[in-house]
Amino acid sequence: MASKALIFLALLSLSAAAPRPATAETYEEDKPGLVMDFYKDTCPQAEDIIKEQVKLLYKRHKNTAFSWLRNIFHDCAVESCDASLLLDSTRRSLSEKETDRSFGLRNFRYLDAIKEAVERECPGVVSCADILVLSARDGIVSLGGPYIPLKTGRRDGRKSRADLLEQYLPDHNESISVVLDRFAAMGIDTPGVVALLGAHSVGRTHCVKLVHRLYPEVDPALNPDHVEHMLHKCPDAIPDPKAVQYVRNDRGTPMVLDNNYYRNILDNKGLLIVDHQLATDKRTKPHVKKMAKSQDYFFKEFARAITILSENNPLTGDQGEIRKQCNVANKHH
Repeated sequence: MASKALIFLALLSLSAAAPRPATAETYEEDKPGLVMDFYKDTCPQAEDIIKEQVKLLYKRHKNTAFSWLRNIFHDCAVESCDASLLLDSTRRSLSEKETDRSFGLRNFRYLDAIKEAVERECPGVVSCADILVLSARDGIVSLGGPYIPLKTGRRDGRKSRADLLEQYLPDHNESISVVLDRFAAMGIDTPGVVALLGAHSVGRTHCVKLVHRLYPEVDPALNPDHVEHMLHKCPDAIPDPKAVQYVRNDRGTPMVLDNNYYRNILDNKGLLIVDHQLATDKRTKPHVKKMAKSQDYFFKEFARAITILSENNPLTGDQGEIRKQCNVANKHH
């Protein structure tokens, strides 16, 4: 994958002293990157505004937190953490939001509401990419998960990456080997992948994504006690994708990010093929068992993996732009 990191040209010294050689180390020193509290001088209230907006929106619409959590996966895993996910379709390009791989993503209007609140305080300063990441961080807390300190300083991309989604985003029906390889390319190791999939502890899965495990025959790997509930929720072999037909990922604590997911999949109650593989593959099962026993271990690995994901190849410095509206790139005259 071609790096999008900005490399500054070495400046020639105007003094009589010989210029310092432009080594790789020199470039690394000069390359702008993400830092903690990036907006402390330009918009010191930014992170507090985002946090308060997340709390307010979560209080009114509980399922927004699931959306914020999914956003960070779907944006940052596709080549760069640059809010390309939020761009609407144009005459020339399809939005990432409208692809099959993004089925079920919604509630983008609430991200727009957060952006508007930040813009009122600091116009043209805070990127949509940072708002996307920080809303996921604060949404995780709303769901009972750990607080994860995350760096900021991302800038927004100007183009959709809809044509790259299948290259980067693993599908729920792909082999666990493919899933591990895709995340490894971002620097996320096996326990990190197991922890990230713990996000399936919350939210719901549309029947479209799981009926192949029920029809024409029930997948024998499924727990028979759970099958009855799945069939009740998904009575049609070909469900209407627009219908509200879904199964909660975790019937016990559906609104809480916790390690109950791992106990469920060890009991063959995972809804997706990838859930089942996670609990049975020899590379991942030891971590599943450890996370089922220890929520602290789950949270530690989850926080580490989210941090790596959030720092995946961001645009920084003078790359990209700061969008005025998250769903459209700025117009340049």
